[in-house]
Amino acid sequence: MFEIIRKERLNPSVSLMDVRAPYVTRRCEPGQFVVLRAAADGERIPLTIADFNRESGIITLIYQLVGATTMRMDRIETGDCLADVSGPLGKPSELTGARRACVVGGGVGCAIAWPTVKHLKQLGAHVESITGFRDKSLIILQDEFKASSDELFLMTDDGSAGEKGLVTDMLKRRIEAGADYDRVIAIGPLIMMKFVSKLTAQYGIKTIVSMNPVMIDGTGMCGCCRLTVGGETKFACVDGPEFDAALIDFDEAMKRGAFYREHEDISRERECNLLKEVI
Repeated sequence: MFEIIRKERLNPSVSLMDVRAPYVTRRCEPGQFVVLRAAADGERIPLTIADFNRESGIITLIYQLVGATTMRMDRIETGDCLADVSGPLGKPSELTGARRACVVGGGVGCAIAWPTVKHLKQLGAHVESITGFRDKSLIILQDEFKASSDELFLMTDDGSAGEKGLVTDMLKRRIEAGADYDRVIAIGPLIMMKFVSKLTAQYGIKTIVSMNPVMIDGTGMCGCCRLTVGGETKFACVDGPEFDAALIDFDEAMKRGAFYREHEDISRERECNLLKEVI
């Protein structure tokens, strides 16, 4: 069993958990993820390792309340345990050689962008971060980004915090101001990553994205997380989760991402009804 050491609400729909998982921390690196079950009868879901401490054997997970499993996780308190945590899975981030990088995080994707920023700084890169949210109530991890970024730019759709606009607005402004990035890493909604990729392609800037399609086993056997990358079929769980953005078929990925939406809605409604019965 995997004990929850700390739990914190970051915004109305996003929570953080510190989980004791020493076998994971022995080998994990930035960019990797785990597959977990909240309960023995639950489904398996992937979550990126937001942070880890090898000495204490603790990993940090950040999740958004969007489905039945994350809703169930949110009812588990400090001192309780998750049923299982498997990992580390996926390939570690390949960021060696980056000299001047920009990390773009959208919404809860900032939970994945944050360890990327830290890793780049450890490698000696100059790092600028651009974070985007719908409004100020959804902002997460800004203190953490400030601590690891040489410059941080906050964008909100409605202008309630930072500057009003999209992350691509700020990214274009920085590029045209001579930021001279040799690497852009974009992590967030598929539509955001698609348009970041389209923008950076105009300037010939190498761009990496982190893909998080539906996963079940995390070993490539089920095939659910398949993507088309450079015209070839790849599996996010073993070939990724990070890929060259210029090679991703984003339209196909978005179509596949919506395939199980009806089933997800049914599961979420069932979980809500169970919660009401408990209350």
